[in-house]
Amino acid sequence: MGKASRTKQESGRRERIAAQRQAERRQERRNRLLIAGSAIAVVIIVVIVFVVVKANNHNSGTTSSGASAPTGTALSSVVSQITSVPTSTTDSVGSGGSQVTGKPMNVKAGQTPLTENGKPELLYVGAEYCPYCAAERWAMIVALSRFGTFSGLTTMHSAAKDGGGNAEVYPNTPTWTFYGSSYTSSDLAFTPVEVNTNIGDPSTGGYTTLQTMTSAQQSTFTKLNAPPYVPSGDSGSFPFLDFGNKYLIIGASYSPQILAGLSWSTIAADLTKTSSPVAQAIDGTANYITAALCKLTNNQPATACTSTVQGLDSGFSSPS
Repeated sequence: MGKASRTKQESGRRERIAAQRQAERRQERRNRLLIAGSAIAVVIIVVIVFVVVKANNHNSGTTSSGASAPTGTALSSVVSQITSVPTSTTDSVGSGGSQVTGKPMNVKAGQTPLTENGKPELLYVGAEYCPYCAAERWAMIVALSRFGTFSGLTTMHSAAKDGGGNAEVYPNTPTWTFYGSSYTSSDLAFTPVEVNTNIGDPSTGGYTTLQTMTSAQQSTFTKLNAPPYVPSGDSGSFPFLDFGNKYLIIGASYSPQILAGLSWSTIAADLTKTSSPVAQAIDGTANYITAALCKLTNNQPATACTSTVQGLDSGFSSPS
């Protein structure tokens, strides 16, 4: 890749992540202002109600926005569709064209390989409120299903409002949560951490805590979710995908706007329509994720690591 091309790609990546973080910072400032003056008794009552509602949501598979989500046979059908997108379809989509705006980055040499039980590990850190995570999860599920099997996937939306009660960017993006799910693979390990729910916490102006990173995960997150991999001041962006400490994806690989107003069943059905924006964005992103995973698994299994997928690693960017 020529220097001009790398520079343009790096500039686009930095602008994309900077825009995401700028939106988040605006929300955080509003949140801090709204916290002032809140009565302690009211806060306690509201927090208890929100926690109970969230627990029920995780158990029932519904979303905090109250919007309908597939259940029973319909849910099983959607899960089947997104976990078994044909290779002929994903190879036809290839790079996803202009819909895919973020691609894996090479990590500078010298990092200790990230592994679990002797297998290369993909570490994901995100949050249920995050619309960028919401978009990325679709592609992650498509990609990871080529290497192993999910169970316990639950539907949900990204947040409707930010932690302070203001309108969220890309509100109610239909998605899944990795919280409560499991994944098995003979080729790699997948470790997801959803640090917050999609429900605001009035006591902090943020979102209710869901999971906490281990000290080792926090160390990796802090070290690599920082310059030169993200612009100065944008450290800690979601979503964060660390492929064995060799490749990174930070921020959404495509715009959540593509999923706005769509149901889970519509998105799942569109994954096999190669000319649709949904397929271009999700399948294209899934191909790049697969390409990074194939680099970790020595291109195994062959059914996942096709020649089309292997050719995408030439599009990985490098930190300046």
